[in-house]
Amino acid sequence: MSIGPYVLVRILGDRGMGQVWLAEQTAPVKRSVALKLIKGGLYDSAMIQRFESERPSPAAKRQNDWIRCTLRALSEHPFIDCEFEEPERMVESQAMFLNGWYRRVRRILFATAALLCLCLSSGRAQAQGRSTEELRKLDQSMGELIRKVSSSVVQILVSGYGQVEENEHGNAGVVIGRQRAIGSGFIIDSSGYIITNAHVVKGAQRVQVVLSSANSDDSVDAVLSAKTSLVPARIVGVTSEIDLAVLKVDVEGLRALKLASYRNLHQGESVFAFGSPEGLRNTVTHGIISAVARQTDPDSTMVYIQTDAPINPGNSGGPLVNVDGEVVGVDTFILSQSGGNEGLGFAIPCSVVNIAYQQLRKFGHLHRPEIGISVQTITQPLADGLKLPRNFGVVISDVLPGGPSEAAGVRIGDVLLAIDGKAAGSVPYVAFHLMSRESGDRVHLDVLRGALRLGFDVALMEPPKDMDQITALADPAKSLVPTLGILVVEIDKRIAAMLPELRDTFGIIVAARAAGATAEVPLTTGDVIRTLNGEPMTTLERLRNALKNLPPGAAVVLQIQRDQKLMFVAFTLD
Repeated sequence: MSIGPYVLVRILGDRGMGQVWLAEQTAPVKRSVALKLIKGGLYDSAMIQRFESERPSPAAKRQNDWIRCTLRALSEHPFIDCEFEEPERMVESQAMFLNGWYRRVRRILFATAALLCLCLSSGRAQAQGRSTEELRKLDQSMGELIRKVSSSVVQILVSGYGQVEENEHGNAGVVIGRQRAIGSGFIIDSSGYIITNAHVVKGAQRVQVVLSSANSDDSVDAVLSAKTSLVPARIVGVTSEIDLAVLKVDVEGLRALKLASYRNLHQGESVFAFGSPEGLRNTVTHGIISAVARQTDPDSTMVYIQTDAPINPGNSGGPLVNVDGEVVGVDTFILSQSGGNEGLGFAIPCSVVNIAYQQLRKFGHLHRPEIGISVQTITQPLADGLKLPRNFGVVISDVLPGGPSEAAGVRIGDVLLAIDGKAAGSVPYVAFHLMSRESGDRVHLDVLRGALRLGFDVALMEPPKDMDQITALADPAKSLVPTLGILVVEIDKRIAAMLPELRDTFGIIVAARAAGATAEVPLTTGDVIRTLNGEPMTTLERLRNALKNLPPGAAVVLQIQRDQKLMFVAFTLD
């Protein structure tokens, strides 16, 4: 009679106790085999007790319980004689069974691992394929944007007179010399109007524009064989205050760029800078908007778009565009220790460009009505020292005597809260709001005077013309007086009306110093030449003739008006 499918087998170990196994057999083991194990002394009650004392763990207890049950079963069944299997053969049979089981498990694990690796490899290949396709689409989008914008970007070649340094003249004023410059610009109207920086065309005698052909093929062969056209341009209007200029070329049907909405700009937005850095035409760089409204000076009326898109000398006047190909700003200057790009580029915002373009195209200069006040940014020391009711915003630092704000009741030290119902949080906002209005309009000011809130209605007036606007009228080709080394502007009725502080309605205004003067003449920008050796100088031609008739070494005495005072300037011709 068999005892069932399980038999106890003891494998001897180093300590003599070994390990207890319940070995599963496919055929029943006869009672004689089990009795032989017991009779052979492999297992008995004393050994079970000893095993329990040495290994009192729950697992050992369960094994010993199985042993007791087996011994009890063997004692309850009658003895059957048979040939019995040696314990060693039973152990070998069990080892063979386990080895076979291990091999099957190992094959299953290897197959599973192979399948997993295959799935992972396939997944990685699919992910890599998707990434490559996305990058390819990105490249295609950027290529389409560049082709769309490039034909509207121009290179500007300027020759004329510009500021140079001549140490021998000391600090007598600005020194002007012959110069050539290269800048950038973009077409803002299909009829030939172009936007650039004022400093690009400053002192220009001749301006030329390089126009690109609209070519959809951007292959290497097409780029190398691309045709350009060099056309003359004239200056329509300039504002040095904002650093913008409008040019005009007599070419129709040009592709123009659209100005973006400044309100929709956000930090981190992708932008592209187009231009001619160091004269390298049709260059494009990529970056982001680092700041949408950066003030380089807390009291400046200008804000700029800051970008890390590489900008270098020659990019001035070029467009900074968004992913839609719209102009968000005009590249103007960089902050750099080396003179080249260091990731700190600044562009004039598109909203300022739009207003300035309209006025420069219409009037030739910027109409910037004012209300007769100056404002400054409130800082903590300023608020503490003046005991202002708030430590942020803007404070009125000056009120023009006799101006509209003084007449309305505005005082120095008032904190400007709002203008036309909108918070006046910064100096640039106040300046931009006034620039968008017309002379004769009225604005409403809300101010805080101590703890009292007051409101005033103030009329806008046309600001008086300053000397910078007058000297900007000088034509380097026609206004040079080489003997004195100066560029001048002849006073006529129109200019006399712009300068009410003139003693008389005639004279010659010194616009700038020029390089290469034949005499050390102590004149400076803004001086008004009234007489030469007692003779009134009413025209530029008369001044030139008077100097021409003087022999070398002759004494020259000029009567000039400087800072509303009359004085004599004496020197000797070389």
